[in-house]
Amino acid sequence: MKALITGITGQDGAYLAQFLLDKGYEVCGLKRRLSTLNLWRLDALGITDNVHLIDGDMNDMSSLEKAIEISNPDEVYNLAAQSFVKSSFDTPASTFDVNAKGVIHLLEIIKGSDTRLYQASTSEMFGNVTGMQDENTPFSPRSPYAVAKVAAHHSVKLYRDAYGVKASCGILFNHESPLRGEEFVTQKIVMAVLDIHERKKDKLYLGNLDASRDWGHAKDYVEAMWLMLQNEPDDFVVATGRTHTVREFVDHAFRIKGMDYRDHVEIDPKFFRPLEVGHLCGDPSKIAALGWRPRTAFISLIHNMLLNNVRLAA
Repeated sequence: MKALITGITGQDGAYLAQFLLDKGYEVCGLKRRLSTLNLWRLDALGITDNVHLIDGDMNDMSSLEKAIEISNPDEVYNLAAQSFVKSSFDTPASTFDVNAKGVIHLLEIIKGSDTRLYQASTSEMFGNVTGMQDENTPFSPRSPYAVAKVAAHHSVKLYRDAYGVKASCGILFNHESPLRGEEFVTQKIVMAVLDIHERKKDKLYLGNLDASRDWGHAKDYVEAMWLMLQNEPDDFVVATGRTHTVREFVDHAFRIKGMDYRDHVEIDPKFFRPLEVGHLCGDPSKIAALGWRPRTAFISLIHNMLLNNVRLAA
């Protein structure tokens, strides 16, 4: 089997590449034409030399066509995105180009073929809703990032229904790991805890501590991506079904290192979003029926992120 992963240098892309390689896939990855390659995640997993990287751009349909021609994939996993929600308010047009128009490029290219497509949707599409969210919960996006993802999600459904494209959407709730980028709040917290513990800094500045999220481990979630493409094309929520606040994450991270977060955390209004999403909790019943379940508990996730950062810093 052959797979092409867009966004292979990101957190999910690296774990997915490792997962597929372990299953015997030939793995190609789309990389942006940058002067400096950002391969540290692939390097950390020891798989850089096992994947074939192809230049490409989600905004350039011809480059995507060439990438698919070169890789000749049975499966395409579209993980490429501008994925930092707060930044999408500053760059809404470019966020939409990559996160929505780029998906239409891929759908057009594989239309009429047997190639299967996985599209990375997101729990941010739900916005502010109460209770648990499943595949039938209405979308109410509250950021340019979420708006673009809703457009891409509906595009996949359109091409699936109108043209028989074998495409599935994974509505993934928050998933973290030691490979998470520093701009995301969980990694920001973990790195600050380590720095404060080592007396390299004294304060951590955060926004909304009461935001509640359904957090899992990215390594668990990439298995769900693969599982979707082994079954009939459809949409699936991937989540743990449990929520925790940012405050809980902060509290546990500091306590693991023997500290009280209240001595070190201050609220800075600049870290609040223009529109907040207060609560997200997913119902994974549908993907569970295919045999998937989350393996990493919330506290274990935090331990994993702290220990890995210690190891990388050693």
